[in-house]
Amino acid sequence: MTVAALREKQDVRETGFNVILVLKDYGISSSKNFSAFASFGFHPVGAGLPWLFTGAQIGVPANFNSTSDDPSGITNRTIFINGKVVDWTSDTGSALQEALVFSPEAQKFAIAREVARLQSGGPVLSAAVAPVCLGGVWVYSVLMKQVFGLHTGPPLLRGGVNILALGLGAVSYFLTLDAVSHWIDYKSDRGAAGVSRGYAKGGIEFYDKILSRNKTLRSLMGQKGQEMYAPSGNLFPANILQLKHTPYTSRRKEILTMLRKEKA
Repeated sequence: MTVAALREKQDVRETGFNVILVLKDYGISSSKNFSAFASFGFHPVGAGLPWLFTGAQIGVPANFNSTSDDPSGITNRTIFINGKVVDWTSDTGSALQEALVFSPEAQKFAIAREVARLQSGGPVLSAAVAPVCLGGVWVYSVLMKQVFGLHTGPPLLRGGVNILALGLGAVSYFLTLDAVSHWIDYKSDRGAAGVSRGYAKGGIEFYDKILSRNKTLRSLMGQKGQEMYAPSGNLFPANILQLKHTPYTSRRKEILTMLRKEKA
């Protein structure tokens, strides 16, 4: 077995152990409905639902196995930005590396955030938006035809009403999806930060590091980075129909507010 394969197996074991610790802190006595795997990217991801027979999966990235003393989970990876390999010894490379190293508390918060999202049925709520808005299209169409007396009117006018209803449904979908996504994000943060004061402090560090990472990527990526990331480190909208991602600065501020209230 190669060194890389051994390292990968070790990462998977560490990943599973970290998830089990978080589940215990979160008050979940049995981890049988959760499984862990080593994922790509720079922060944990979650999928599935704990109460289904397939369970939920938590993906933890390689940089969560890195520390300031041993950043190999980061530096062993080849990352291309604008067609160039990131030089980890450069100033920007070092800044990016620093932003990708999280303390144990920040790592636990990030994993707990995904656990909270899956426990609250976040994937189901997000998936429910589309069929609800599709039903809304039918309601819009029926109501407008009723109001304007077009149920037996010219086919051209009825077709126009159907197109208008589709447009209203599309707008409703994007607005509702944004609202639901924001609600899920804030609820997940509150759930993770509410585990303990240590988790809450880890949450502040987690978002500080994400903002720092995005600022560094904004510099490294040039024009494209300026289009993707705001100077604050928040993400710009992906497209004109999407209002905005839940601001990382707002998520950090909410956790900070929780800590201040607890201290008071």
